[in-house]
Amino acid sequence: MNAIRRGLGSGLVQAFLVVIGLVWLTPLAGLFLSSLRSAQDTAKGGWWTALASPGQLSFDNYSALLKNAGITQAFWNTVLISVPATTLVVVIAALAGYAFAWLDFPLREPVFLLVVALLVVPVQIGLLPVAKLFGALGLFGTIPGVVLFHVAYGLPFAVFLLRNYFADIPKEMLEAARMDGGSEWRIFTRLVLPVGRPAIASLAIFQFLWVWNDMLVALLFADSSSQPLTVELQSQIRQFGSNIDVLAPGAFLSLIVPVVVFFAFQRHFVQGVMAGSVK
Repeated sequence: MNAIRRGLGSGLVQAFLVVIGLVWLTPLAGLFLSSLRSAQDTAKGGWWTALASPGQLSFDNYSALLKNAGITQAFWNTVLISVPATTLVVVIAALAGYAFAWLDFPLREPVFLLVVALLVVPVQIGLLPVAKLFGALGLFGTIPGVVLFHVAYGLPFAVFLLRNYFADIPKEMLEAARMDGGSEWRIFTRLVLPVGRPAIASLAIFQFLWVWNDMLVALLFADSSSQPLTVELQSQIRQFGSNIDVLAPGAFLSLIVPVVVFFAFQRHFVQGVMAGSVK
């Protein structure tokens, strides 16, 4: 760990990371500048021309975006899909991960192997049978249906990740808590969850990004009233072609939310990655 920190602290490595960061942020900056330009200015030249002519930039596109009922509804649909799908996966996986790691119950190992086996099942295989099932249950074309699909396919990896992380908690800590009279629920909430916060934060980031950016599942399971932003933007492109004054701010709005979420949990995410690298 100390060697890694010393390596990251060298000037050459820091300069390299700055360059990588700038390269990574360039498309985001370009999209943001494009979202502030009119369709006429965009047709005349690339987004970098706005650096020499800042008078091109205005928030008129975002004002028009807020008046676009399809885009705004799709944004809130995306929130209503991503937040529950992420929360349910994290909560259920944390409970299941603790149970598989530290609780004795019948068929624990076979059930866990079944969960691991589900990791190799591609999403595409389950689209048609789940669509038929949701149609019979009245969930097809609804936000709860999309959420349930994401939860079902996100849980195997989530349970596998948290179970392995919780299993590395020293057994002596749990035994000491039990000797002090702590119940399993109290041990889970007061000991396991704080220790597993880096892994939980990493899982939440990955799950949120996957659900927020998904288009395949939403394209099949969501109807026009429940489709998220990715599907709505694709529909706008198909209907209006190069409607850049709407598509650019809509795409930036779709992109900036995951970026904000990532940087908000960056410290916990890095802790989870570093912890996993030295275990």
